[in-house]
Amino acid sequence: MPDDQVRSAIANWGPRFTSQGVDPGDFTRVTSGLENWADWLDAWCANGDVHAGLARQAEGLGRRRTAGEAWGRAALSYHFAKFVWMLDEARHRAAADRAVAAMANAHRLLDPAAERLEIGFDGITMYGNLRRPPGVDRPPLVLLIAGLDSTKEEFFAAENGFLARGMATFSLDGPGQGETGYTSTIRPDFEAPVAAALDVLGRRPDLDSRRVGMLGVSLGGYFAARAAAFESRIRALVISGGPYDYGALIRNRPAHSLATFAHNSGTSSLEETYAFAEKLSLAGVLHRLTQPMIVVFGKLDRLVPWSQAVQVADEAPGASLWMFDEGNHVCMNMTYRWRPQAADWLAERLAGVA
Repeated sequence: MPDDQVRSAIANWGPRFTSQGVDPGDFTRVTSGLENWADWLDAWCANGDVHAGLARQAEGLGRRRTAGEAWGRAALSYHFAKFVWMLDEARHRAAADRAVAAMANAHRLLDPAAERLEIGFDGITMYGNLRRPPGVDRPPLVLLIAGLDSTKEEFFAAENGFLARGMATFSLDGPGQGETGYTSTIRPDFEAPVAAALDVLGRRPDLDSRRVGMLGVSLGGYFAARAAAFESRIRALVISGGPYDYGALIRNRPAHSLATFAHNSGTSSLEETYAFAEKLSLAGVLHRLTQPMIVVFGKLDRLVPWSQAVQVADEAPGASLWMFDEGNHVCMNMTYRWRPQAADWLAERLAGVA
């Protein structure tokens, strides 16, 4: 019988794995044999090793696309091995490093023009992946903002949707996220790291800095809305599964999510963790957000009540609400109903920016 944390991870995030590119057969095989949360990381790393082996074999035969696709699956397996697994920091970091390396290999083989950028910000270095659509001169740019436990390595499939529509993408590990989180903790004022990223990206002659959009998922929905409220260079945005008030939710987090938030926020006691979460609120902020915004949400979300999405859409002057009765957290169980449409909407909004 799987323990509570294994059951919770499967129930809350199963569709997320497969919609982001984990093979459904892998998900069933790996999770069906798991009973103890302590074994989660090793099981998913072993799955990543299988795909890494297939990648090396394919590249040795000169089959670059097959190898790149296998490296992408390996990166996701290593990422999901550690995404909310906080039982051993050294093993968590090792799996994270393997996810980064595997995604770099996927880029090398599938999109060799992709660039890894390092951006100085407030005494730390932020890391992100920039990709550009081939054959497009100075394309518009979409920033992809991860949530509490997602990272830039999880965004490859979403990036492809924007690239196919002629938009460049920059997937950012902000403070407390992914590689950047090795030396930093979560920033409630996420407009500050976004501004630092835009300062660097805006100097590039191969991007149109007048046409910048944003996608934020889960806690990244809070980060994106907060950033756009203070950063006029963001011209349109989509948030999916984002909270209005994270402090109101923190006491009901699953155990692994609570541990992840404590780690990423740099807090060491429940009282500190709860107090820090209360800083992540859009109250008194959304009235500043006049850009067009889509709020995507599912009524079956187990992690954020749908009433918080309604509150976001009500208070943001330029917002429209896409509410799906059957959607789960970030509507990952029905990405076909919102992700292509959101990419179309952003492409249309950014095309009209002078």
